[in-house]
Order: sequence, then C-alpha cells, then structure tokens
Amino acid sequence: MPAAFDSIRFRDALEIVIEFAVIWAFVFVIFRFLRGTRGAGVIKGFFLLTIGLALLVRVLGDATDGFERLRFLFDRVFNLLAILLIVVFQPEIRAAFGRIGRAKLFRRPTPAVDGLAAEIAEAAAFLSKNRFGALIVIERRIGIGDLLTGGVELDAKASASLIQSIFWPNSPLHDLALVVRGGRLAAAGVQLPLADGGELPSAFGARHRAALGISEESDALVVVVSEETGQVRLAEGGALSASVPLDALEAALESRLSRTVPSATVAAPSATTDGAEDAAQRSERGEP
Repeated sequence: MPAAFDSIRFRDALEIVIEFAVIWAFVFVIFRFLRGTRGAGVIKGFFLLTIGLALLVRVLGDATDGFERLRFLFDRVFNLLAILLIVVFQPEIRAAFGRIGRAKLFRRPTPAVDGLAAEIAEAAAFLSKNRFGALIVIERRIGIGDLLTGGVELDAKASASLIQSIFWPNSPLHDLALVVRGGRLAAAGVQLPLADGGELPSAFGARHRAALGISEESDALVVVVSEETGQVRLAEGGALSASVPLDALEAALESRLSRTVPSATVAAPSATTDGAEDAAQRSERGEP
C-alpha cells in the first residue's frame, strides 16, 4: 500500500508540474506575439488574474469537494470574458497573427522587383513635387489578396507614368491605394485597414493611418505621399519612417525590398519632428 500511495502522489505531482509548464508556455507565446501592442498590458493582467482564479477555485474545490456555486459562476464568467477579450482586442490579436504569418515557415519566395523601385521612386517624386497624395502598397511574402476584391483590377506593367495617372487629382482611383504584386500593378482603388487613431499624431491623415494599418497586418512595404506637405514616408513592419528625401527614395526602396521585413513594434514619428519639417516647408513657400 505505501508504495502504491507514493506512486499516486508522484503522478499527481507530475500532473501539476506538466499543467503549470503548459500554461506557462501558452502565456509566454501569447505575450511574445502581442509584445509591443497597446493592449499587451491589459491582456497580460487578464491572463494572470484568470489563471490565479482558476488555480484558486480548483485547489479549493479539490480540497473540500465544495464551492460548487463558485466554480459554476467562474466557468460562466470566464467564458464571457474570453468573448469580450476577442471583441475588444481584435486589432491587437490581428497584429499578433500577422507576426505569426511573418514567420519563416509561412513565407513564400520574394517576387522579382527589378526596376520596380526606380519606377515607384520616379512617380513618387512627381507626385510629391505637385502635392498629389498617393498610397502605394508593395506586396511581399504575405499575400493581401482579400483586400483587392473591392478595388479595380489592373494587372499592368509597373511604370511611373501609369502610377502618376492613377493618383492624378479627380481620378476616380486617386483617393485609395494602389497595390503592387509580383512587380506588376495588381489593383487600384483598394480600401486598406486603418491603424488606430492614437498610434499617430493628429497631423497625419487617413493615408498615413492606412499605410500603418496594412503594415501592421502584413509584411508589405508602403509608400505614402502627403497631399498637404508633399513629404514621402515608408511604412513597414508596423512603423512609419521619417520623411525620405526624393533623391534617396529609390535607394531606400531598393534596400528595403531586398531584405526581410523586421517584426518591429508600432512606432510613429514624433509630432515635434513633423512639426519642424512642416514649418520649414511652409517657410520655404512663404507661408506663415
């Protein structure tokens, strides 16, 4: 009997150790993928509180074979909180799955981009000098084909003149995004998901929010031209760059397209830096 009793206690202890290990591994993986999002702290608190309550209810229930009403309420409340968690933190969860999609296991070969950077840089320079807003999404390993259904299919060779005509004022397609896939212009007039308004200074508009939003959910490289200032910025890996000089834009595109996108945390340029750049441009134009 003592040997059998010791064997049962050992199995129970081993089961507890395995349960704790599985729970810890699960929580660690979730925290790692949600790291850098605004809801990460709230989700962390939710999981710690839930796990603590679950262990407490189980220990009390197993020890006393009671607390049935408490366990019943906990099960119902936990199911409700799980649903609320998915609804409230849907953007953060999508961003986390986007990071999973950027893992090497799910990547496909990078499409050819010979000459693409030069064409886009030339078009962006023209649009910038004329203060024509533009939003160009260059698809890479993670496909965004689900977003193209609402746009206008093009399947055309990438050329600076065609890109310029798409974003020419009063063009039916100039307000939305142009998607480049496999080195070709796949579709125009594409509606993109917007990043949360709190992630960017108020000086940035819908184009910059859309550029940041699609870069959070995929590994796409996004070129955004401001209609107000003519500044050109690049969005990649959930981060928006500072203004890129026109003479350095082609080299910047070549460099970024030739490497793997990093899993960056969401970052936006500071309002102070942007304000200084905008003030300098207004001064050059003789505006107050």
